[in-house]
Amino acid sequence: MLSVGRINLLPVLEHTPFGLQLDAGNGRTVLLPQRNVPKDRDLKPGDELDVFIHYDSEDRLVATTETPKAQVGQFASLKVKDKNRVGIFLDWGLAKDLLLPHSEEFKPLNVGDHVVVYVFLDDRRGRITASARIERYLDKEPARYRTGDEVDLLPVSGTDLGVKAIINHLHWGLLHHSELNRFLPMGKPFRGYIKEVRKDGKISLSLDPVGQKAVMGLAEQVLAKLEEEGGVLMLSDKSSPELIKRIFNTSKGSFKKALGTLYKQGAIVIHPDRIERSK
Repeated sequence: MLSVGRINLLPVLEHTPFGLQLDAGNGRTVLLPQRNVPKDRDLKPGDELDVFIHYDSEDRLVATTETPKAQVGQFASLKVKDKNRVGIFLDWGLAKDLLLPHSEEFKPLNVGDHVVVYVFLDDRRGRITASARIERYLDKEPARYRTGDEVDLLPVSGTDLGVKAIINHLHWGLLHHSELNRFLPMGKPFRGYIKEVRKDGKISLSLDPVGQKAVMGLAEQVLAKLEEEGGVLMLSDKSSPELIKRIFNTSKGSFKKALGTLYKQGAIVIHPDRIERSK
């Protein structure tokens, strides 16, 4: 079944002067215009192609091999290109801009602004539409993440506690100030980690791996630093948090866990003022 506003894998039916006719199922076809036909593939009838299905400037259903910045069911930060009495027009990476109706604005927007929106199919007309009222589109069901899960994050706004981010296009999460060890541009997606799912359903996030995965990663960094320093590192579990933070960009607690792991493995010897690689 054809999914409008999503990437579909469709078979090629035939070549035409205007492009490729693709099989859209149920006896329907959709055109991939000649300008979007891959030049590096000798496509034949029956070959399959990943295409994004949308409406062109004349409201005809068409396919493209271009990838938009967001598909239906996803959130993204998009730039305002134009506005008129109909609504706001957003740059989402395709020739035809994405419409954000004025009724879906959360606050007044001007050309050049960036806004986080949810992309959906309008129920009345079936058109691909954006909404800045993102709260209504987030999943209200309890999240089933586990500590240490790697997830997609979209930072949306700063708060007194840290930065709110959308997790996997589904849930709100929070990166507390203590977790922000590097610059985090709003609206730019990245990979992060689940730090904790609290009993009240709120989700704490981390920029770096957590749990045993984080300990093992830090332990590898310590071994690499030991090699770099000739097998002796003037740092130990008695060192100040500030010194540990400066060298490994981590907390003293995490550092001690990594040292404990290496000690149990017999990889290091721990002294009050230093650690050494075991002989």
